Amino acid sequence: MRFSARPIAALLAALALTAGLSVTGTPAVARPDERPAAAEASDVSIAADTYTWKNARIDGGGFVPGIVFNRSEKNLAYARTDIGGAYRWDQTGKQWKPLLDWVDWDRWGWSGVVSLASDTAEPDKVYAAVGTYTNSWDPTNGAVLRSSDRGASWKAATLPFKLGGNMPGRGMGERLAVDPNKNSVLYLGAPSGHGLWRSTDSGVTWSEVTAFPNPGNYAQDPSDTSGYGNDNQGIVWVTFDERSGSAGGATQDIYVGVADKENTVYRSTDGGSTWSRIAGQPTGYLAHKGVLDSATGHLYLTLSDTGGPYDGAKGQIWRYDTGSGAWTDVSPVAEADTYYGFSGLSVDRQKPGTLMATAYSSWWPDTQIFRSTDSGATWTQAWDYTSYPTRSNRYALDVSSVPWLSWGANPSPPETAPKLGWMTESLEIDPFDSNRMMYGTGATVYGTENLTSWDTGGQFKITPMVKGLEETAVNDLASPPSGAPLLSALGDIGGFRHTDLDAVPAMMFTSPNLDSTTSLDFAEASPGTVVRVGNADAAPHIGFSTDNGANWFQGSEPAGVTGGGTVAAAADGSGFVWSPDGAAVHRTTGYGSSWTASAGIPAGATVESDRKNPKKFYGFKAGTFYVSTDGGATFAAKANGLPAEGNVRFKALPGSEGDIWLAGGASTGAYGLWRSTDSGTSFTKFSGVEQADSVGFGKAASGASYQTVFVSAKIGGVRGVFRSTDAGANWTRINDDAHQWAWTGAAITGDPRVYGRVYVSTNGRGIQVGESSDTGGGGTDPDPDPDPTDPPADADCSVTYKVTNRWSGGFQAEVTVTNTGSTAYDGWQLGWSFTGDQKVTQMWNASHRQDGAKVTATNVGWNGKVAPGSSAGFGFTGTSTGGSTDPNAFTLGGEACTVG
Repeated sequence: MRFSARPIAALLAALALTAGLSVTGTPAVARPDERPAAAEASDVSIAADTYTWKNARIDGGGFVPGIVFNRSEKNLAYARTDIGGAYRWDQTGKQWKPLLDWVDWDRWGWSGVVSLASDTAEPDKVYAAVGTYTNSWDPTNGAVLRSSDRGASWKAATLPFKLGGNMPGRGMGERLAVDPNKNSVLYLGAPSGHGLWRSTDSGVTWSEVTAFPNPGNYAQDPSDTSGYGNDNQGIVWVTFDERSGSAGGATQDIYVGVADKENTVYRSTDGGSTWSRIAGQPTGYLAHKGVLDSATGHLYLTLSDTGGPYDGAKGQIWRYDTGSGAWTDVSPVAEADTYYGFSGLSVDRQKPGTLMATAYSSWWPDTQIFRSTDSGATWTQAWDYTSYPTRSNRYALDVSSVPWLSWGANPSPPETAPKLGWMTESLEIDPFDSNRMMYGTGATVYGTENLTSWDTGGQFKITPMVKGLEETAVNDLASPPSGAPLLSALGDIGGFRHTDLDAVPAMMFTSPNLDSTTSLDFAEASPGTVVRVGNADAAPHIGFSTDNGANWFQGSEPAGVTGGGTVAAAADGSGFVWSPDGAAVHRTTGYGSSWTASAGIPAGATVESDRKNPKKFYGFKAGTFYVSTDGGATFAAKANGLPAEGNVRFKALPGSEGDIWLAGGASTGAYGLWRSTDSGTSFTKFSGVEQADSVGFGKAASGASYQTVFVSAKIGGVRGVFRSTDAGANWTRINDDAHQWAWTGAAITGDPRVYGRVYVSTNGRGIQVGESSDTGGGGTDPDPDPDPTDPPADADCSVTYKVTNRWSGGFQAEVTVTNTGSTAYDGWQLGWSFTGDQKVTQMWNASHRQDGAKVTATNVGWNGKVAPGSSAGFGFTGTSTGGSTDPNAFTLGGEACTVG
């Protein structure tokens, strides 16, 4: 089964809801720490109870274009995804740990990782080049993130251009590399004609290597005017020959891959001062990877006629002898016999001359993996034909830990289920263990721990090595009052019925198999009745279930349907209303044996059902709310003046007729949260909610008269996930700065059976499950405006305040507060007043509020506890018209601090 493209359409819809980060000034090089990797400061009080967060387990679900092993420390490995962040391998648990969950709403593009680099000289250091799109879809520039604690915390250098973790060519690489001899030197290959970039201070600042002669010229589709297919894929990999340097001195021989079919490999022999095209290189192809076997002096290239990751019809593999300058075609298959390109490439650091490569774009009947133990002179492959269509496999593939990887398929030979994979652009042999190899596919990470059985005639075992890596894009969520606690609509892999949130479901929704499920619903009074709709190459686009999603049957559909759209089930399951792509809104009774066009509602409207009255359905489009009281046969326009731009999502309260909550809009117009108690005739806006994008309901708190409301919203100047137990009178933020998951605007729902539990959609980090420690329900939400003078214990303190940078109209400062008392701080708030018109614009490692000249900075989660004699620091940027002096008085808990 071909793996569909990442869900760009859903992401495009989200763009109307996000605002770009403005950058002060236009520096010649990327400014260091333009905005720190800590999330934007929160002005909302910390939740009364503590939430814990985890994924509803699916294991994988998206493209893994890069796997990177550290070459000086065993078991240290990283993986990158195109839209779902980066991960570090945890050998003890044999699972992946997410590293970029702190990426916030405004910088959602930083969840796309175009490259990773692990420092061999100092293994604690790791770097990530981040950014999702190089065109206008991504509102922010790319960045290089740097960590000195293996990704536990990060600092950022924002670049003066965009990066494309989800762009064509994203499987090539790695574009980011650390000099193994002088690890303060890094190189980054840029897209879009921006050339080759270098840092000489461990990633703090970056500048273009102006001597590099070729920024690339290849675009997937030059006729595409969107900036997606027609973007120049640029510089695609950097490889050092560590033999040409010594510890502390810059490596002299550096190889760079370029997206240019006639000039795809360049070399410097003087540490990057000058560059030249290597003579005799293959032409007509793009070098997806360039890997040097330092023991033999051979540089290997895997080549394809396109940039991937989906396309590629021809390919070759070449070997370059760095000593003699000789080029040799070592392709395992004659060019004329290829119908795919080559990409995944690795050498065995324990066995010089052993290498492996993948036919990344071989969709049918399967991908292919090649292995050579004699520097490419001869090859064997993972499977061969005995007599067509019968295959003989050198491997045994066991997906029992992630059984849905079979897709429920039963294909005819030579296809198999499950497959070895597709989009196999990353393959790495463990540099410390010749038996371990991992490779990424469009859906998972596979691996083996007995690889060398390949060479002795035995079978090597392949299993998913993907636990902890959750990369699904979530379009809709439902939590019925009985049956499975969670039903999901997902991009690319359809969706799942979770009966156990901590177990991988046996299979995605089938019959029909939908590439992406766009909407699902259940009958509130009859939760066994479920409907889902989605995108597929052909009909059907709709499925029904009468057993709570355990089993499905295909429905018929109106003429003209091209995609899923949205769907709603009557409260008692007696009928359904469907607003598909490509056709008008339609209704059916029963299970869709026939459909009738609904009157009075425009095509493309979002539809939902009343959760009590089975005759009542609702619709919304372009600022107008529509209501049907006859089962969806006719609709009447009711309230207007609602958001006319951006995405809007609304939900009716379970068990109550006519109580509707609507979230959405755009920063250029109406944006926020509204409620109707008269079935959509009128709506009232919540004045305290600045922006909102999704809304859902869960079990009421103990003693509360209204169900718990959850929103993904901006309240009190802070983006986050919020909860209200009193119908929106008060809100509590329940996530924290370490758990933000970039964009969370598609769907949210509470659990009607477990107080406090909430399910949050992400666009690439799967389904997040929040559990409240207040399992009994209820409790008082914290004071939304705490007194900044409330003292922590023993608030003896010393403060240093230092302006680290000034520019026209602005400045940057660092503040350190030291505990000079005898008891640890358990949370702190530092106050001061500016002397002029200074205003804090961004703060990191602390949250802030400002009232006139008065500023209060409050600790974030990781630096609230300060032991006696220890310090906590934070920084911020601000604006000022000049003529102001720095503050010289600070208070902590109402007591004056010593100023250092």
